[in-house]
Amino acid sequence: MDTKLTLKINKLIIERAKKYAKQRETSLSKMIENYLQALTSKEEKNEEISPLVESLSGVIKFQDADYKKDYTDFLSEKYK
Repeated sequence: MDTKLTLKINKLIIERAKKYAKQRETSLSKMIENYLQALTSKEEKNEEISPLVESLSGVIKFQDADYKKDYTDFLSEKYK
């Protein structure tokens, strides 16, 4: 069930947001609804991290790596 909501927002922001929504072929209301849905669903998924995973966080440090080149090299070697 949809319910009307009144917001006070700076006029320039509203104009920019309407333009943004129009470019994406959606309404400002739908865009705000989707944003609020995404924002609140993240909070609902507040999963607990196990102590083991927490202790491993940040253990691996990546240095400057060219992942695309490494992957291309891997595929080239694989399909020789």
